[in-house]
Amino acid sequence: MRINNSKVKNVIISTYFLLIVLALILSILFSAYSEISTNPALSFILIFFSFSALFLLLFGVTKFFEYDSDGVKVGVMNKSLLLSEYLIKKEHVVEFEKEKLIGFKFQNFIVYKRLVLYIMSSHGHKKKEVFNVTLVERKKRKYIKQSLNKIIRHNRTKKKNS
Repeated sequence: MRINNSKVKNVIISTYFLLIVLALILSILFSAYSEISTNPALSFILIFFSFSALFLLLFGVTKFFEYDSDGVKVGVMNKSLLLSEYLIKKEHVVEFEKEKLIGFKFQNFIVYKRLVLYIMSSHGHKKKEVFNVTLVERKKRKYIKQSLNKIIRHNRTKKKNS
């Protein structure tokens, strides 16, 4: 089963565009209402830091996610949506054999959702891998959950039979 959230890219680019337009509007409003602050440097610093905070929040939450469980191995990947092609080449890719999967869980926070995979390493240790699934649709997360549950059930029955 192959699942990704590639359709979200246009929405994210639009969101960044709206964020820039919002910063411009705020700068115009601050200059129009100078009673708030007579110092233009203070207004600029306020706008810059609020824009930077929103940008970093969006950048941290918006990730491309791909899940592939076809074949003998499972592949899971996270990478940045906007800047991955130009500036930041940071990808989190994990590929493991289905027999190595021990467990998983989805964690839901207020504006952030993640998938935690527990995988048995080649040295016999339990390894924890975390992936951002914030922008993956609920229906697709359900399919990922079903696929991972199927793999774990298969591993348990295989372990009982041997």
